[in-house]
Amino acid sequence: MDRTIGPLVGRLLLSAIFIMSGLGKLSAKAATIQYIQSAGVPLPEFAYYLALAAELGLGTLFLIGLATRWAALGLALFSIVAALLFHTQFDDQSQMINFMKNLAMAGGLLFAAMHGAGAISIDGIFGQRRAPLRR
Repeated sequence: MDRTIGPLVGRLLLSAIFIMSGLGKLSAKAATIQYIQSAGVPLPEFAYYLALAAELGLGTLFLIGLATRWAALGLALFSIVAALLFHTQFDDQSQMINFMKNLAMAGGLLFAAMHGAGAISIDGIFGQRRAPLRR
């Protein structure tokens, strides 16, 4: 895979989990808010809308490669917070797997934040490959 297609495929694969999860939350608002509340998260309805904004909003920005570095940072932070809030019952193997999955996604997103969206992206088209995330 070359340097032109690789970042596009990477963005597609990384964004898919966020967009699909956001669509699932959108179609099950009450159940999602109840789950958030059961985890002890304060202001569960606000947290629900924050999760939608992250998953659907930032996930879509990341997919199309617009403000990619900032979207990747936001999604990385979201992944780490979600791991810490919802996946810390390490005696349950599926929780441990989800915790590690979230950390792995955050790692990939941090890599994308440092290297940008690639040429096949809105950022790439408008010359933002090395945009404002320097030092």
